[in-house]
Amino acid sequence: MHLTPMPDNDTNDANGGETLLEVDGLKMHFPVRGGVFFRQTGAVRAVDGVSLSIGKGETLGLVGESGCGKSTLGKCLVRLLDPTAGRVRFKGHDITHMRQSALRPLRKDFQMVFQDPAESLDARMSVAELIAEPLVIQKMGTREERRERVAELLDRVGMPKSAAAKFSFEFSGGQRQRIGIARALAANPDLLVLDEPVSALDVSVQSQVLNLLMELQRELGLSYLFIAHDLAVVKHVSDRVAVMYLGKIVEMAGADEIYANPRHAYTKALIEAIPTPDPSRRGEREPITGEVPSPIDPPPGCAFGHRVGAPRYEESIGMEIGLEEIAPGHWVSNCPCCVQR
Repeated sequence: MHLTPMPDNDTNDANGGETLLEVDGLKMHFPVRGGVFFRQTGAVRAVDGVSLSIGKGETLGLVGESGCGKSTLGKCLVRLLDPTAGRVRFKGHDITHMRQSALRPLRKDFQMVFQDPAESLDARMSVAELIAEPLVIQKMGTREERRERVAELLDRVGMPKSAAAKFSFEFSGGQRQRIGIARALAANPDLLVLDEPVSALDVSVQSQVLNLLMELQRELGLSYLFIAHDLAVVKHVSDRVAVMYLGKIVEMAGADEIYANPRHAYTKALIEAIPTPDPSRRGEREPITGEVPSPIDPPPGCAFGHRVGAPRYEESIGMEIGLEEIAPGHWVSNCPCCVQR
């Protein structure tokens, strides 16, 4: 399946503002090796032709089931992984294959908050050392200025200044995530890639962290790529939503539009799966049928149509399936078996 690149738009995002990040036809394929000589026998197509953009001060929600490539895409955007193909432009700079020495000055402008703070925060370092590390790497400020910056950030994320002398394992999950956010903010970034930032937290703590993220965005003008599988959370925080399935974007639109008028069968299925407090409607939801195809050997036609046995699946075989704009700002796959015309 091929995704048609988004319209060439170097200066403005989909909402008419200044574009911060542009992604065009991005692919991340991991080689599969085997045999006596350990030769490459195939590839895991984790990200397979993604195009999107994020504007200054905008939140783009990225949703999809586990294993669809969301986290891999996020790591490609901050260059924790080197993409196989495609292009990533940040603030007008092509960073797709930029050497690390040239990329380092730009790294302070984009940061990542990981899903599990217990894994992403080094337990051997104090909280002060964790938060100050990006400043040390970027050679920003004196030791005293960095100490003041750590105290300022702890206060901003709702942590006591006394936390600076402690270690991350001494705190709860929600507090550790606040420390991770403070660390990501240390060098004054413009873009945060938030990889399932609340999925490992209790429900009561989730709302606290989400409110913190929204408050920080208002105060600092941050842009977010908010990766999640919980569509109810994504709707709450996002300006636009992109729906990802098996390495590809199948639908993208404003948050209100995509919930009110979903056009792709997979988007509709995800929205139907959102829990409802109405007991009378709990039996109406039907789980998505079929098995997720392997990213090593995807079907020749529409991957979701193949999974659910769509009646018109055969029509998608051999098609060059891409995104088309069906309404201003509303993009959806032109697949004949999953999209009603």
